[in-house]
Amino acid sequence: MIVNEEGIVINDGYDTLKNIKLENPEVVQGLKGKIITREYKLKEYGRTLYVAVPIISNNKVVGVVFISSSLEKIYSNVNKMTKNYFMLAVLCIIISGLVSFIFAHVIANPIEKLTKGIKKMYQGDLSQKVEVVGNDELTNLAQAFNMMSTKLFQVDQQRKEFVANVSHELRTPLSAMKLLSQSLLYEENASIETYREFLGDIASEVDRLDKIIESLLALVDLDQEKLELNYEITYVNYLLEKLIQSLKPIAEQKGMHIQFICSEKIQINLDRIKIQQALTNIIHNAIKYTPQGKKVEVSLYSEDNKVTVQIKDNGIGIPEESLPYIFERFYRVDQARARSTGGTGLGLAISKQIIELHQGEIEVISQVNKGTIFYVRLPKDMSVL
Repeated sequence: MIVNEEGIVINDGYDTLKNIKLENPEVVQGLKGKIITREYKLKEYGRTLYVAVPIISNNKVVGVVFISSSLEKIYSNVNKMTKNYFMLAVLCIIISGLVSFIFAHVIANPIEKLTKGIKKMYQGDLSQKVEVVGNDELTNLAQAFNMMSTKLFQVDQQRKEFVANVSHELRTPLSAMKLLSQSLLYEENASIETYREFLGDIASEVDRLDKIIESLLALVDLDQEKLELNYEITYVNYLLEKLIQSLKPIAEQKGMHIQFICSEKIQINLDRIKIQQALTNIIHNAIKYTPQGKKVEVSLYSEDNKVTVQIKDNGIGIPEESLPYIFERFYRVDQARARSTGGTGLGLAISKQIIELHQGEIEVISQVNKGTIFYVRLPKDMSVL
């Protein structure tokens, strides 16, 4: 409706109030130049909105635009939307709760399995495995747990085997010495030759004990990083020649031959005594596990920036499944054969750590019943740490 300055309707959208004077508060306030908006609740129309906006010309109010509109449809739509949103919110809460329950179940089960496995490992059962299927972080954690469990189980088994082996190795010479000394004590008229023979046997058993203890002490030093390298310029050719010369009597007892192959003179900076110990362990193993009448070849050559010592034998070889473990402490390929040949399963582990302390590397290639080749590679220009 358009209302003039006297409050009379001069135009009505429904032609029901034309030429009628309106005196409602909105029109009165509009004629005073104010914009008024009010809501009423009418019996006939329900909730209704009144809006009055003044018409101004030349800074003077000349009329009012008055609008009256029912709000019931709007409120109805708002109520419908509110209900829909409420139902949607309830549905979202139900779905979220269900998804959360499923995820909690999926996450909680693996965590519970891991917790049980860790508790059992704490109680001493190191053979625990956790089965978790998937590609998420919990699966990776379970796989890492299984790898750790397998490694700990292997280490524990090797520790037990090592204790059993060392006990056997220590008991044998001790028993022999006790028997020999008791024989001398109870022999009333023993000759000097008998005393010398028995004492020589006792001395031999003492040497055997000393070697076992020396290996154990070397292992402890390596573990505690107490081992210090005394670097000096060394002719590797001369070192190998002396080493082979010292091992020749052992080889000759088996009717074997040790051949040294070298085409150049090589000198590098290293700890001569420690490297000699490492190489002795490897060459002695080659002699020990090579049948009678065969030969062991020791080659020395340089390639790129490395010096390589190659030890090749025609012995019994190492099974493929055992190759990844031969440098682990206490590991033995064949327990029965290892006991018959002596040793504690520490030699190769000590050799590997000495070589790595020299910033070098050791590699092995082997075939059963065909032989084994060890490659010891040392840097030519070694930085002394």
